[in-house]
Amino acid sequence: MFTATFSSSLRFFLHLGLVLSLVLPGLVDAQVPPAGVKNIVLVHGAFADGSSWSKVIPILEARGYRVTAVQNPLTSLSEDVAATQRAIALQDGPVILVGHSWGGAVITQAGNDPKVVGLVYVAAYAPEAGQSANEASTPFGITEGQKQIRVDSNKFATMTAQGILEDFAQGLPLIERKLVLAVQGDSNGPMFDEKLTTAAWKTKPSWVVVSANDRMLPPAMERAEEKRLNATTTVLPTCHLAMLEDPSKVAAVIVDAAQQSAAR
Repeated sequence: MFTATFSSSLRFFLHLGLVLSLVLPGLVDAQVPPAGVKNIVLVHGAFADGSSWSKVIPILEARGYRVTAVQNPLTSLSEDVAATQRAIALQDGPVILVGHSWGGAVITQAGNDPKVVGLVYVAAYAPEAGQSANEASTPFGITEGQKQIRVDSNKFATMTAQGILEDFAQGLPLIERKLVLAVQGDSNGPMFDEKLTTAAWKTKPSWVVVSANDRMLPPAMERAEEKRLNATTTVLPTCHLAMLEDPSKVAAVIVDAAQQSAAR
């Protein structure tokens, strides 16, 4: 049942992404290979899976990029980092590493890999070394979305249907919000308190996408990352799932990161 639902929703998102890529003249040119960095590794956040990148993937691939979406186990920071490191190891050259939400913590830890030449944070955590994701967010207050997290007896967390529909994916059409709800994965609650041992953004160029209408992570936290990371920043009027609400703009930031990192 779950496999069928996931396959159906993934096909739906991929279809939407393909259609979007075909109707955006000037953004997509399948005949021109990318200059410089050609490998993009995408890392999803908590309460989600790789299908959260399904609209961005066809846009990047149409531009000639090789794209890999990591499937995080969401069981611990170390295991998610290991999954990301395995994906990086499979690339045949320099990599742009992109993280959404919790995925920002993962790329901050995994991004010290020598293949990684740039980091892109999409409505994401970007903790300091010695800091956890929760510690990075707490000074900016509790969001309405975070209030909708429920933790079971095994310490795995999910979001309520209300939370997904109204606070996590509220900028999407209802049919897409329901698909996000259907593919929601549970996440190990304690991983948000695991402290990072390194912060790759201190040595790698970074780009930040701020979701101004984010109700899951504090937009103020995302904006503060601009100065702290010395990042190139783009502010979008999107919900937490910026890459599904405005995939062309998010893809454009990733392309900019690939082009600028190649020029350094």
